[in-house]
Order: sequence, then structure tokens, then C-alpha cells
Amino acid sequence: MEVKPLVVFLDCEFTDFIQIDLISIGLVCEDGREFYAERTDFSLEECSDFVSAAVLPLLGSDSEARMSREELTTRLHTWLAALPAFMIACDSNHDRDLLVDALDYQPVNNLVGWINLNSLAPEEHAVFQHEAARYHDLPDHPWHHALHDARAHRVGWLATKTQGPLLNIRSD
Repeated sequence: MEVKPLVVFLDCEFTDFIQIDLISIGLVCEDGREFYAERTDFSLEECSDFVSAAVLPLLGSDSEARMSREELTTRLHTWLAALPAFMIACDSNHDRDLLVDALDYQPVNNLVGWINLNSLAPEEHAVFQHEAARYHDLPDHPWHHALHDARAHRVGWLATKTQGPLLNIRSD
């Protein structure tokens, strides 16, 4: 019997679409395992006005998540290596590229593919979007926070698999 790869939902926050540099990264597995990191060594001067207003105020609440780019690369490789075969699911090529950059372009042997969340069938995409937005409607589940956005992707994805809203959305 063939084992399905684990799906890992990815979201990244970054400085600007022109001078793109990773600020934070969130990964959430189908089974609930999570990885979250915030870089301490990105350039504030390169942040767009939007990022300064919407993303930066959400950072800093988890001191364990704050780290240098070098430490992030090490921790990320270690976390991913502990997973079984997996696929990354995200809604932006920027996120995919930022993950590859965060991994310092080193291969991850158990990564077996990519899922573009924008390529879901129209009826699935509608359920996905609705449930992801519903996740963000909960208190303390802000948009434009990498971990919360990755959690919202998971909630939306799982709803497409059950063909309807999830009754018990994770609230932590």
C-alpha cells in the first residue's frame, strides 16, 4: 500500500516585493505539528509601508521564535528532516522561493512535491477560502502573520477534504 505524503502548509512574510527578504515563516503539518520563526536580521529600511503597518506589529510575542537567518536555516533543516515524506502547500511562488532561500538552497530529501493552493478546483477553492477566512475571524488569529496564515491554509485544506466547514477550528 502506497503511503500518501504528509502535507505541510507554508506561509511567509517578507520585506517588499522589490527587495524581497524573509521576515517570518510558518509551517503547519496536516497532523498539527508546527514550525515558526521570525528573523532578527532583516532590514527594517527595506520593508514596504504595508509590511511596516500590517506585519511588523505582529512580531515579537514569541521570544523562542526570534533568530538569525543562519539559526533559522539550521532549525528549519532539522525540523523538516524529522518529517516523513512531505509536500509543501502554499498560495504564492514567493513563499516557495523564500523557503528555498531559507534552506540556503540545500536539498531536503523527504520533500517530494509542491501544491499550489490557488490551483484547487473552483468548488474546493471556494470552501478553502471561506474556511481560511473563518479561521482569521477568530480572536487573536490575525492575517499577515506567517504562523496564523499557515494554520488558516490547513483549516481551509481540511475543509475541502471533508466537503464542508470544520466544526472544531484549532484556537491556539
